Amino acid sequence: MKKILIITNHSYMLWQFRRELIQELAKTNEVVLSMPFVGHEADFQAMGLRCIHTELNRRGINPVTDLKLMSVYRRLLREEKPDLVITYSIKPNIYAGLLCGKMGIPFCANVQGLGTAFQKPGLAQFVTLLYRAAFRQVRTVFFENEANAAAFQERHIMPAEKQKLLHGAGINLEHYALQPYPHNKTVHFLYLGRIMKEKGMDELFYAVKRLQQEHEEFVLDLVGFFEDAYKETVDQLEREGIVRFHGFQQEPRPFYQAADCVVLPSYHEGMSNVLLEAAATGRPLITSDIPGCREAVEHGTSGLLVEAGNGEALYKAMKQILHMNADKRKNMGLAGRSKMEQEFDKAAVVADTIEGLGL
Repeated sequence: MKKILIITNHSYMLWQFRRELIQELAKTNEVVLSMPFVGHEADFQAMGLRCIHTELNRRGINPVTDLKLMSVYRRLLREEKPDLVITYSIKPNIYAGLLCGKMGIPFCANVQGLGTAFQKPGLAQFVTLLYRAAFRQVRTVFFENEANAAAFQERHIMPAEKQKLLHGAGINLEHYALQPYPHNKTVHFLYLGRIMKEKGMDELFYAVKRLQQEHEEFVLDLVGFFEDAYKETVDQLEREGIVRFHGFQQEPRPFYQAADCVVLPSYHEGMSNVLLEAAATGRPLITSDIPGCREAVEHGTSGLLVEAGNGEALYKAMKQILHMNADKRKNMGLAGRSKMEQEFDKAAVVADTIEGLGL
């Protein structure tokens, strides 16, 4: 039996999107998890897994705290002596990857999106150098869309033969079962995720204000944390009856079920799990025509793609959905469900991942 050490930056996200993979790995291996405890660590422990609480600042680069993190990872690797390390997110990928290379420990990494690290020229060059060093000895790097994989090749971070493309984390088609299309008196748009600029909030709020000015009848349900910069706007839209703010919800399925259409106008994604979940539920989508979003949508068939950062285009797409009859919206949702079944089945993604791990 091999010991597999999984290092990530968020226990809640690991549970939400990787638990099926971990369950499969645990059938024939000892699996140990290193992560900040921010939810569901007890569920992992109930599966019989050993969980190690590891503090990690997910955002920004601070030499002092990052050196401390490397020291924590070094001690962790020495004590655990894993046969294989699997990393998720940028800091575990880089810092644990560097140490695994130096210590001769086989490891595989997951790049779930480029995020803001590659958006700023100076930071992008620095992160590129770190990734090159960290991935020098990597066994496999998993990507969730072709554009991200191509970016790593263009930056000469790693050769193509060490890359493996997955359909995101996949979607559990039983957990996110097809649901009857709702009979709402007014169309309910749903945005689910962090309420922040990079998710297209400025464009979304522009679009709903335009629709309100034209006396269109609709509701926008917002589910998720919001940054302070958007508190005043959200409060105002709530008072005007345009928005219903539900805060963060651990169980998103009732919100997908109640929605007529799910909207995600992000600027960048690895592979949007929100889109996969919504499509599996049978809901049409409006999202940005970017890597990590466009893969989940057949434009005009299961949803609509719009230019990222274009509030006017988003407004027109939302208006198109508003004026579409319910049967057509329902059929778009059914087309999305079919796409999930054909391309994003969780079981297939788990099998592809295990193959790429070389176990």
